[in-house]
Amino acid sequence: MAKARKPKKPDHLKPVLAALEASDSAQVNGILAELHPADIARILEGLPPELRAAVWAQVDILHMGEVLLELPEAVRTDLVKLMDDKALVAAAHALDIDDIADLIPDLSDEVIAEILFDLDKQDRHRLDAVLSYPEDTAGGLMNVDAITVRENITVEVVLRYLRRRDELPEHTNRLFVVNRSDRLIGDLKLTKLLTADPKARVSQVMERDLVKFTALTPDKEVAAAFENYNLISAPVVDENSRLLGRITVDDVVDVIREQADRQVLAPAGLSEDQDIFAPVARSSRRRGIWLGVNLITAFIASWVIGLFEQVIQQVVALAVLMPIVASMGGNAGTQTLTLVVRGLAVGTISESNARRLLMRELMIGAVNGLIWALVVAVVAIWWYANLVIGAIIAAAMIINLAFAALSGVAIPFLVRRFGVDPALASGVILTTVTDVVGFFAFLGLATLFLL
Repeated sequence: MAKARKPKKPDHLKPVLAALEASDSAQVNGILAELHPADIARILEGLPPELRAAVWAQVDILHMGEVLLELPEAVRTDLVKLMDDKALVAAAHALDIDDIADLIPDLSDEVIAEILFDLDKQDRHRLDAVLSYPEDTAGGLMNVDAITVRENITVEVVLRYLRRRDELPEHTNRLFVVNRSDRLIGDLKLTKLLTADPKARVSQVMERDLVKFTALTPDKEVAAAFENYNLISAPVVDENSRLLGRITVDDVVDVIREQADRQVLAPAGLSEDQDIFAPVARSSRRRGIWLGVNLITAFIASWVIGLFEQVIQQVVALAVLMPIVASMGGNAGTQTLTLVVRGLAVGTISESNARRLLMRELMIGAVNGLIWALVVAVVAIWWYANLVIGAIIAAAMIINLAFAALSGVAIPFLVRRFGVDPALASGVILTTVTDVVGFFAFLGLATLFLL
């Protein structure tokens, strides 16, 4: 049976570029009109800055807010500068309250004041509630459109109440049950509501045990809970268990995507909010700093090699074999490091199980060290007809792989203790450790046994 092929992701950028080359703004408008705001954002992100203005002018004002929220911060900032105050206010009013809160940091005080002036009292209060919390917390993620009911009313009354509403908020899969003080006491899932006896009380069909978050819960913990418990929405409460709002899965997907982007880009010193077409000077400056850090670590490794200059001059084979030890240690350490950094990010690794993980990784390092040390020793002996060199490189490789395992576990915990993102700094430190230990072990043993 033939394997089903994955559908190809449509390339919306190509026809837009073709229409821009032909100066056909009507064609650009027609393409954009059929696309989701997220697809429009991807097109804008993939265009050089000099072409973005022409495309941005063709985006429907009612969709501009959604498109802006889908863009990296650097691109969003540039596009906001192209809009007048009236357009920004109109774009903001097409958004939900929690989305307006996400957009506000990129707006001027004058535009913010105008947006607030046009909101009714209830929406201003809701916006203030969201803005009062850091954006990387549950309070910063929440929307305040949660539907609440009381436990002493009947299912029939709840259904009548829902029918009187024009529509339900997006991703509504449950109603939240509160008391007279707005304290959360449970939830009522819509599936249960639709199948329950209309005369039953909410207290009879509600669930009292539910996943909830305090307003200051970090967004990483929120994302992990949504993943673990397959949540679509979840309530946010204050320290007295009063309901503040709810978090929905679409906001959590954004958090997960940002975390994934950060893990991929951070080891290279890049940011997920950067513009891929940012000016050369700006990009060179950001990347140059990271390259400077790497250069310093390279000098440290070179300094260690310089300590053994005499033995390298006398035994040329050492210079040829030396990179093998450092490279194997770096690769082994990166495997462990990647595992630990991901575990820390998703919460499966903590200080409570770090010791067990360290012992496991040391055992893996020892097994792989013995296997590959034997292989390299055989090759070195065959190559140079020298048993001592074979034994030295084998011993150095075992030592370096052990240190690589130790460093791969320990470094992320150490840098996190100093308040640094493990994904950002761990790779550079690991490379330095495996290079220094590998060179020192190999050349140090050679000094002892060959001179």
